[in-house]
Amino acid sequence: MYKWSETSESRLLTCKPELITLANEVIKYTDCTVLWGFRDKREQEKAFLEGKSTVHFPYSLHNRYPSRAIDLAPWPLDWSDIRRFYYFGGFVVGVANKLDIPIRWGGDWDGDFQVKDQNFNDLVHFELA
Repeated sequence: MYKWSETSESRLLTCKPELITLANEVIKYTDCTVLWGFRDKREQEKAFLEGKSTVHFPYSLHNRYPSRAIDLAPWPLDWSDIRRFYYFGGFVVGVANKLDIPIRWGGDWDGDFQVKDQNFNDLVHFELA
């Protein structure tokens, strides 16, 4: 069975309980890492400037405490393996559905199962709907 690193666990604990429940269920089946839960102003502005977010502080769901968004990725990280992120994203969405936790995924913002119609892909981003 997989388990969280200390860093991932501390990031996870900055999230709303529903996201903690979801992530704890996901890690039972596949290894993953928590990249972000809560982001403060400095971290959010850095994410914006790097093109990892489309909004300034305080307009991201990561900017509320506890966070209403989590950035969760398959481990080990391989940013070049895009297919793996899509597969993982679908898995997380399926687990959320099973747990009756309404989420939106940054690889299919409108939830229509059409991933080619996105103008901003954030394949590690999951937020409470």
